[in-house]
Amino acid sequence: MWRMIIFGTVASLIWGGAHVYAGWSLARFLRSKKAKRVLWGLLAASFAVTLAASILRRTAPEMAMAGVLQWVAYLAMGSFALLLFLVVARDLGLLTFGAMRRWVIPPAASRATSDDGPEDPSRRELFRHTVNASIVGVAASGTGLGYHEARKLAEVVEVDVAVEGLAPQLDGLRIAQISDIHVGPTIKRDYLQAVVDRVNGLEPDLIALTGDMVDGYVDDMRNDVAPIRDLQAPLGAYFVPGNHEYYWDGPAWCDEVERCGMQPLINSHRVVEVDGARLLVGGVTDYRAGARVDGHTSDPHKALEGAPEADFRLLLAHQPKSVWEAAKAGFDLQLSGHTHGGQFWPWSLFVGLAHPFTRGLNDYEDMKIYVSRGTGYWGPPLRLGVPSEITLLTLRRKT
Repeated sequence: MWRMIIFGTVASLIWGGAHVYAGWSLARFLRSKKAKRVLWGLLAASFAVTLAASILRRTAPEMAMAGVLQWVAYLAMGSFALLLFLVVARDLGLLTFGAMRRWVIPPAASRATSDDGPEDPSRRELFRHTVNASIVGVAASGTGLGYHEARKLAEVVEVDVAVEGLAPQLDGLRIAQISDIHVGPTIKRDYLQAVVDRVNGLEPDLIALTGDMVDGYVDDMRNDVAPIRDLQAPLGAYFVPGNHEYYWDGPAWCDEVERCGMQPLINSHRVVEVDGARLLVGGVTDYRAGARVDGHTSDPHKALEGAPEADFRLLLAHQPKSVWEAAKAGFDLQLSGHTHGGQFWPWSLFVGLAHPFTRGLNDYEDMKIYVSRGTGYWGPPLRLGVPSEITLLTLRRKT
């Protein structure tokens, strides 16, 4: 409880400080007092609705107003995130230009420029207003476009995974991966049902759900996640919990998923046979789960305890960081999510600073890892340059 309170307080202070900075940076170029009041009013409302929605989400999720506030708050959050980046980029550009004029441009060139006559203040003011208007316009347009992209049903991405020495019986085996759906305040049952229908339509041999299916407690979300009961694959449908399951009682969600017919893999494995070839499907808890639940420390080695020899070892792990221990344990392929590929520009440019792999198929030592961009979205209903996906991976024998 105290950890959550401290985190919430620090996050609120940082978020509030960002609003103050953006307001000051934009307002200092405005002469109209009315325009300044409108600007500060909008920023204050954005911060207030985000804070209120966060509190109600935890304390009174059943309130009708809580759902409305979540929508408004997440849209405000996404729009402000775009605005903040553009404001920071502009200010860094102005600082760089000012430093170049002072320290890089030769003094003679500066004097020659000033000898042409005094600088027209109206031109400078027009330039500032144009830049400010462009920032607001780009942020608003990005919000609209990102919303449209986020709310579309995830596209199917087909990936061939070439495996040297793959057993002939496993050549052509098809794995459907869904991840990071985040059923919750803004993603409901209808979207999950559409995802399930599309996955079943692919007729995969095996289905993997690699965490962050939900944002809410079991009692509140049971009806919305019910469509996972319809997932069908001859070799089974498997689930591993992500960090968001643990925010909302991870063990309870593992029980609920099992009740719905999927097989949760908690540092454990299953072995299935395909025409005599053994396919091992292992799964681990979230990379940070051990800090929240005793006995849930993520451990790829433990997932293999008691396992027989297998022709192919597949690991389901929510976070890509599990790849380090997965390689040591001897897995052949890891399926992960978590990163959302950054979800929307410009944050997609920086997500690689926190994760070893952020999207797509990658090689690591003697294994491969595929990182999904996510099948839904988290927080702001925005996707810019990083579309959501349902992944169909096909194992191919490399000759």
